[in-house]
Amino acid sequence: MPDPIPHHERIPDPAFRHAVDLLDRGDILGLQALLQLHPALVHQHVPFEDSNYFRSPTLLEFIAENPVRHGSLPANIVEITRVILQAEPAIAARTEALILVATGRIPRERNVQTDLIALLCEHGADPTPALLPAAVHGECEAVYALLRHGAKLDLPVAAALGRAHDFARLLETAAPAERHLALALAAQFGHTGLVQTLLDAGEDPSRYNPPPAHGHSTPLHQAALAGHEQVVHLLVEQGARLDLKDTIFRGTPADWAQHAGNSHIERYLRQQETHTRPEHQPGR
Repeated sequence: MPDPIPHHERIPDPAFRHAVDLLDRGDILGLQALLQLHPALVHQHVPFEDSNYFRSPTLLEFIAENPVRHGSLPANIVEITRVILQAEPAIAARTEALILVATGRIPRERNVQTDLIALLCEHGADPTPALLPAAVHGECEAVYALLRHGAKLDLPVAAALGRAHDFARLLETAAPAERHLALALAAQFGHTGLVQTLLDAGEDPSRYNPPPAHGHSTPLHQAALAGHEQVVHLLVEQGARLDLKDTIFRGTPADWAQHAGNSHIERYLRQQETHTRPEHQPGR
């Protein structure tokens, strides 16, 4: 199947498309002139029906290069962003752009992620909605930047970061959904002590993760994929099922370990699979 046409090449409105081209080139003067001529551009949305999360972006949301279109950003992307913000896009667009920046690898790789986060927050973007997506994607610098700008820390994010003190404080009042998500993230990022605490609190080691955290898989799948051997052993010892298959690729945790090249974990899981088969159980 051929690669899909990049989003910027599918924009039907020629003025909007020209604005994105100017953004991509880092042409500040050209973009300023265009926005003066067409001030409504910053409020427009462009529909992408086949996109899973970039369905109806505004111009501001193109600053994040997320989804990846070129694999790069202009060196003056922070100044470009300031030009768009000066045209006063909606607060919702600023927050959506913040989420894309906080979860995008290109802003991080180009060393502009934290600067863009600061600029967007200074112009009214709400940092809290971006916090969990950034944590799920493992964008730790973005998470800490969002916290500095007032994002509210919750149990799942504390679990992802391994912040044991905050985790213990938040666990007391956390809702069941938060605990479920916290187990998924603690396992994904290898925080064995937090996984143990959640299991002791009654979390099911075999339950599929909630949608925000790879809901097609279990905590054991994620720990096996990431190579967190201690977490894998703990989950298995606490009764995590070895035979559950993820709902996309139809692989067991051992299959995921094999895919990731984590041979020690794969070998351990295969051995445990053998020991738990009926013919190996006592009295069979």
